[in-house]
Amino acid sequence: MKGFFEHQYLSYKKNHLKHLLALANADGNIHEKELVLLFKLGKKYGLKDWQIQNLVDSKEKFKLNIPDNFYDRMNLLYDLILMVYADGVVEKREITFCEDVAVKFKMKKSIVKWLLENFEKGTPPPPDEWEEIKEQALQKFVVA
Repeated sequence: MKGFFEHQYLSYKKNHLKHLLALANADGNIHEKELVLLFKLGKKYGLKDWQIQNLVDSKEKFKLNIPDNFYDRMNLLYDLILMVYADGVVEKREITFCEDVAVKFKMKKSIVKWLLENFEKGTPPPPDEWEEIKEQALQKFVVA
């Protein structure tokens, strides 16, 4: 039997992937490379293939779930930027989706362009650099 916190963490991970799935679907179809990334990230977060596939197959309407703290929000933006670059085509709808998410996260939408530049054509910054980027973002892009 799963405990409350275990169930809550599973919901958090699924919600994280739902955000990525909504972005992948922003242009009306999910590219194969976007699916590959979705499964890769799902496994990174400890989800099973069938759990990820259930999310992909779900007809549930997307609802933004805002992470509790700034660092979780930044980690979601990190994965969203990876998804923007996943199919090799950065589309205006994807950028707009990320900007809308940033605004709902109480951040300036200009953080999206800044992150896209920091990811240099889809190559994410190394972990130590990402920590520094998060600290810079906290100073530059959070709306009081």
